[in-house]
Amino acid sequence: MLAIAAAVLFFISFLINAADIDTNDVFSSTNIMLLGLTVLALHLAGIGAARTSRHRS
Repeated sequence: MLAIAAAVLFFISFLINAADIDTNDVFSSTNIMLLGLTVLALHLAGIGAARTSRHRS
């Protein structure tokens, strides 16, 4: 799930950069790209992964 969120953030960053949209400093394409990298790192670290527990019966 976090990988999908990272992909969406990268796509938004690409659109802002490609369309040359003027945004304020908080929502610049670089900041959104860094958020995407953070989410991707969390995904690779295993945070947010579906964890299943096996119960013995």
